[in-house]
Amino acid sequence: MHPRRKLKLPTHIDTIEYPGTPRGPLSTDDTELCTGIRPTSVESQAIMTEQTGKDDPTRFRIRILESIDEIPARDWNAMLRDGYPFLRHDFLAALERNHCVGHRVGWIPRHLCLYDRDRLAAAMPLYEKHNSWGEFVFDHAWADAYRRHGLEYYPKLVNAIPFTPVTGQRVLACPQDDTRYIPILLDSARSVLDGCGYSSLHCLFPDRIDRTRLDLDDTLVRNDCHFQWHNRGYESFENFLGELKSRKRKNIRQERRKVAQSGVSIRWLSGREAREADWRDFVDVYTRIYERKYGMPAFNLGFFLDIAQAMPDQILLALADCDKAVVAGALLFRDEKALYGRIWGSRLKVDCLHFELCYYTGIEYCIREDLSRFDPGVQGEHKIARGFVPTQTHSLHWIANQPFRHAIRQFLDHEERGIRHYMDEIERHSAYGARS
Repeated sequence: MHPRRKLKLPTHIDTIEYPGTPRGPLSTDDTELCTGIRPTSVESQAIMTEQTGKDDPTRFRIRILESIDEIPARDWNAMLRDGYPFLRHDFLAALERNHCVGHRVGWIPRHLCLYDRDRLAAAMPLYEKHNSWGEFVFDHAWADAYRRHGLEYYPKLVNAIPFTPVTGQRVLACPQDDTRYIPILLDSARSVLDGCGYSSLHCLFPDRIDRTRLDLDDTLVRNDCHFQWHNRGYESFENFLGELKSRKRKNIRQERRKVAQSGVSIRWLSGREAREADWRDFVDVYTRIYERKYGMPAFNLGFFLDIAQAMPDQILLALADCDKAVVAGALLFRDEKALYGRIWGSRLKVDCLHFELCYYTGIEYCIREDLSRFDPGVQGEHKIARGFVPTQTHSLHWIANQPFRHAIRQFLDHEERGIRHYMDEIERHSAYGARS
């Protein structure tokens, strides 16, 4: 068990509400573990008064919620930047309603919300984790080191989008007051970490804005490398190919020709256009490849149907047909600036079809819609030859155990040097020719 600590509350917060029937590190018989956290019903109206001055009437309330549906979707979505799809209330709610997250899979919602009087002022999607499945920032060695020293690494807290290793917004705040609210929110998250028996708090794949906001003196920063495509103002796919080295250009044309001559046709459907039968076909090809390679699929039909209805204009479903049957599919999302490739599946091997569905048609879409960036998903040095470039990603970590914090910092310093060397080496194999 983790050592019990008295909860040190942020300056602005008097108490923090925790759900009435807490699960995980708190139990109804052990609430003294978090002195200062009041286990109340989720309907509790306990108000925390700011301690900054007698004449300041501002009143704050921190709530830890077990379901995103306890928050009105309009209030949550009003704090999104650029329409980032994966932090939308609709996306997170669909995960919960369709049991893609929860105790069964080790992603237990513990959403942290700051209220200014009765108004939602800031929020952080937060999950209690009892494993590291679906995070894509691999800390299994850290967990093993804890175990070998007789300590427990789980449960931990994760600020992330489940099963979605895509850089983007990780904290929400009213734009006019974000510099005021976010420090209070982060202090509250760290207070819960320090007092409730969690080993650590992790923010995975924050964008540049949130990384700057959350990178404090005691923050450990971990770097990694993904491969993304950037729109340089191309007018067409051929215009894009014109900037590649001749050999790379020739290979891409050959790969696209193979698919065109295979007898496969590709349909692009928005969330509005896709029918339930289309989603069933996609689930079939997705689960086939996922079960074969990874085990239990993360998403299900109910989830796909829910997000298609709730956010249809941000969803693109690409289906490949052969002999009147769906043989492969890819699911992509978009916001105001970028396209995100998320899921692929197939039940028939067609040479180069993966490249066509997951890369080339996405690049064409970005050029046509004037999107600045295409993130096709994690892994894959083969993307370099197809016009994608190494792009640094980040994660932020707060470790409660001080000796381990020091050891992990040393590990990350060493790892960062390796990542920099790797990215420099990859750049030498860029598909692009010299720009005039």
